[in-house]
Amino acid sequence: MINQIFAKKVGMTSKFTPSGEWVGVTALSVLPMKVTGQRTAEKNGYTAIRFKIQDLKSKKEIEKEVRTDENMEVGSEVKWEEIFKAGDAVDVTGISKGKGFAGVVKRYHFKGGPRTHGQSDRERAPGSSGSTTTPGRVYRGKRRAGHMGTDTVTIGRMKILAVEPEKKLIIVIGSVPGARNFQLLTVRKHV
Repeated sequence: MINQIFAKKVGMTSKFTPSGEWVGVTALSVLPMKVTGQRTAEKNGYTAIRFKIQDLKSKKEIEKEVRTDENMEVGSEVKWEEIFKAGDAVDVTGISKGKGFAGVVKRYHFKGGPRTHGQSDRERAPGSSGSTTTPGRVYRGKRRAGHMGTDTVTIGRMKILAVEPEKKLIIVIGSVPGARNFQLLTVRKHV
């Protein structure tokens, strides 16, 4: 059985778990997935199923592939409510929010310089970044100011608190990457 679906982040709230714990949760709106084709090892070199995903808000249709050995009939729709149940663990993959060009204090949590003794312009500066004459350069990969965010992030082993098939919602405990109603999230059953 296919163990991956696509969803959009609706928003966050908080709820009680069955054990009585108050936790932050994220609501994920599951998008309808219709099978449009198959990829076979003989013809394509790998096996997968192609899906057409209908985004109900923006009226866009997105084509995606899910690698699997399973066969599904073209035109059939994925019954996601049979795959995911409350209590299951899932991995959610998405693109994190973009923060633009960020300094080292925001990007890497540097402490910054002293706030007193005449240091008026060194509060959020990175400080020294090179060594002396040997090697006489800054090493590659040194943590510096630069572009932050818009990275592909996977949050693993998120627990499903509730599944609401009539509303097409999956409620997971914790937060997922990305902005609300912005981009596709991949929800995969944790193995």
